[in-house]
Amino acid sequence: MTIQTVSTNKSYGGVQGVYRHASQATGTDMVFSVYVPPHASDARLPVVWYLSGLTCTHANVTEKGEFRKACAELGLIFVAPDTSPRGPDVPGDANNAYDFGLGAGFYVDATQEPFARNYRMWSYVTDELPKLIAENFPVDVQRQSVMGHSMGGHGALTAALRNPHRFRAASAFAPIVAPSQVPWGIKALTGYLGPNKDTWRNHDTVALIEDGAKFSGFLVDYGDADNFLKEQLKPELLQEACTRTNIPLTLRRQVGYDHSYYFISTFMSDHLHWHAARLTA
Repeated sequence: MTIQTVSTNKSYGGVQGVYRHASQATGTDMVFSVYVPPHASDARLPVVWYLSGLTCTHANVTEKGEFRKACAELGLIFVAPDTSPRGPDVPGDANNAYDFGLGAGFYVDATQEPFARNYRMWSYVTDELPKLIAENFPVDVQRQSVMGHSMGGHGALTAALRNPHRFRAASAFAPIVAPSQVPWGIKALTGYLGPNKDTWRNHDTVALIEDGAKFSGFLVDYGDADNFLKEQLKPELLQEACTRTNIPLTLRRQVGYDHSYYFISTFMSDHLHWHAARLTA
C-alpha cells in the first residue's frame, strides 16, 4: 500500500508528517498524521494510536494536542487517523448535523444504506491503517496502545476491549462510555447499524464489559465543567462496570475543565507517560 506525503515538519528532533492514501476499507482517500520521534536508524518504536472526537479530522490533535514533546522524550510514535470517510460522493447527515455522517464515523462498520459502502471506520482503524503504518514507519507492532477523546474515547476503549492482546494500554479523555444509552450514540448506532440493539453491544464499552470483555486497566480523565458530561458521557457507568468486573480503572475528575483541547492538551503528557510505562515494561 502506497502513501502520499502531504507535509512534513521537524519538531523536537523528530518529524511530524501528514499523509494521504487510497483506502480500500472506505473506498475514499484518507488523510492521517504520524509523529516519529528522534531515534536510532535501526530502532523499532512503540506506537500510540489516537482516535479523535466528533467533527474532528487528524488535524485537531496534531495542531492542538501538544503531544510531541512527550513523545520525543519517551520515544513514542503517535498516529492520528481521520474520524470518517470524506469526499463528494460520501453521504452525510440529511440535516447536516455535526453528530452523524461526515466527521462522525463512530469507529464502526456500517451495515445500513447509504452508509455501508464508505463508513467502515472500524476496519480502517483496527486493520487497514495499522498494516499501512507497519509497512511505512519504524513501529514495533508488539508494542501498541490506544487513546482517544469523546467519540474517539469510545473507539479507543472498545478497540482495547476487543483486542486485549494487541494493545498494552488504553486511555481516554471524556469518552462516550455507553453509546447505547445516550443521544449521540443512539443516533449513530441506529443510523449505521440499524435498530437491533444487540448489534450495538460490540461498540459499547459498558456493554462489552457486561458481556465479559476484559482489559488490563484504563486511565480516564474528564472535566467537571464539561457541557456534555451528564447527558452524553456518563463516566459513572464505566466506573460501575469496571468495579463489578474488577477491571482496574483510574478515573480522574478534573476540576474546572471542559470538553475542549485546552483540557486534552493539559493532561496529554500524563497519559503518554502512563502509556510509555506499559509499552516499555
